[in-house]
Amino acid sequence: MKEFIKKLWATMRRPATKISLGTLTLGGFIAGVLFWGGFNTALELTNTEQFCISCHSMRDNVYPELQKTVHWSNTSGVRATCPDCHVPHNWTDKIARKMQASKEVFAQIFGVIGTREKFLDKRLELAQHEWARFSANGSLECKNCHQYDSMQLHNLRPAARLQMTQAAEKDQSCIDCHKGIAHQLPAEMDSTGGMVGKLISMSHSTSYDVGQPLYSVDFIELYTDENMATQGAVLEPATMVTAIDDGEDAVKVTLTGWRKMKGFGRVINEDFGLNIASAALSKEVAQSDTDVRTFETKEDELTGLTWQRVEVDLWAPKEDFLDSVDPIWTEAQQAYTTNCSLCHTQPDVAHFDANTWPGMFDGMMGFVNFDQATQALVLKYLQKHSSTFVDH
Repeated sequence: MKEFIKKLWATMRRPATKISLGTLTLGGFIAGVLFWGGFNTALELTNTEQFCISCHSMRDNVYPELQKTVHWSNTSGVRATCPDCHVPHNWTDKIARKMQASKEVFAQIFGVIGTREKFLDKRLELAQHEWARFSANGSLECKNCHQYDSMQLHNLRPAARLQMTQAAEKDQSCIDCHKGIAHQLPAEMDSTGGMVGKLISMSHSTSYDVGQPLYSVDFIELYTDENMATQGAVLEPATMVTAIDDGEDAVKVTLTGWRKMKGFGRVINEDFGLNIASAALSKEVAQSDTDVRTFETKEDELTGLTWQRVEVDLWAPKEDFLDSVDPIWTEAQQAYTTNCSLCHTQPDVAHFDANTWPGMFDGMMGFVNFDQATQALVLKYLQKHSSTFVDH
């Protein structure tokens, strides 16, 4: 074998004696054209959606998610395929991306993400790699279709127009704000580090002395009886109640607030004219003359609605309460700072009043992955530290 290789190498090095230079040149040119054509054909075949979803990890996981988004179906009828977003359009970057993809081939062959469970376990890591690539090139793949100069910013809603105008001035990377626009966000994207779980762990040392204020750290069911057999309300996170009776497994608490005099008056808000939710009463409790104590009424000049001050005594399980609100605000502030600072300019908490924050906050929720309790805690933090309270 060794001798054969030596002879082959010697033959290849020997100058041609019977083939003209023109023939060699033409033959080399044709061979080059065939090689280059074959290479590019193979390259383009790997740049199709059909090729991408031939791998079951993509077909069964991210592809169904894409089909539920505006990138798949929209009024203009323009559809973005996998390579439109995930393969650079210019040649040199495309080749570099293909070389990186060799790791993905390895992962597929050896089943690194071969099951749904394995894929979900690696999803955050995979997403972070792609977000980093988009950030590094300024979301070039997005801007192949979406140009700041071509956007009709005046047709956007006021809040969106403000944010997009600032982004255009800085030529900001689209991925800074639009994570999750074509695929689901990873479950671990909530970088609060399990905020609610941490607060619940702290609540295990809470005492329930009569007369003590208590602050909820999660949604808590309240009951009309000490045995907790009949539900009377659901307490919102970060709501203050006062302990008035201490049972074995439950504590009786008083909830004070205001409700709008329309419908059944089930939603209790923290104060007059402020849409800061404290609890949602059951229909039976809301209509009861004995469970709910009523006081003065006032008319809200802005809305023309009549509000009524109320109190209700209900039983709560001895769990998920803290005797101080400070840890709640500390964790919520960190969650807001960490998760909501990626999109353009983070608003100062006191920039909006308590009734404006819910609408602004809802607009942010498409770009983070808060669970319901975390979302309620952060919103309550924003409302309680808004201009409504800072200015007074």
